[in-house]
Amino acid sequence: MKIAGVEIKGSEAIFAVVEYVDADLAHVPATVKKIALEDDDIAANVRQFRTQVAAFISDNGLKMLAIKKRGKKGEFAGGPTTFKIEGVLQLLDGCEAVLVSPQTISAQAKKLAELPGSLNKYQHEAYKAACAVLLKAR
Repeated sequence: MKIAGVEIKGSEAIFAVVEYVDADLAHVPATVKKIALEDDDIAANVRQFRTQVAAFISDNGLKMLAIKKRGKKGEFAGGPTTFKIEGVLQLLDGCEAVLVSPQTISAQAKKLAELPGSLNKYQHEAYKAACAVLLKAR
């Protein structure tokens, strides 16, 4: 199964595509690595964001998104735009979205040998989120 891990930071959704290849986790390089939601007060921008994410999912043959959960309150709480992005991702047709806690990601990341060199540094958390879901499903 091929899935995309997602980390939402500010007004961007950062993606890393992962799949099992011969019983090992492998990063699948994708041309799109992040998609931004510009000015979320404008409905047309939110629709455009949804269209871009849907195209990314379709182009990569994804059936699931593993979204890194953000805090709802406290020092590390996500901003309002991040929750709007999360809502759009959860409502996409044909692709299941699961929220993964940072604690689960950290625990499962200990099972990874190392992060692939094909990842950009900003994709590390998205990659680990996808791996956490794949490792738990094993």
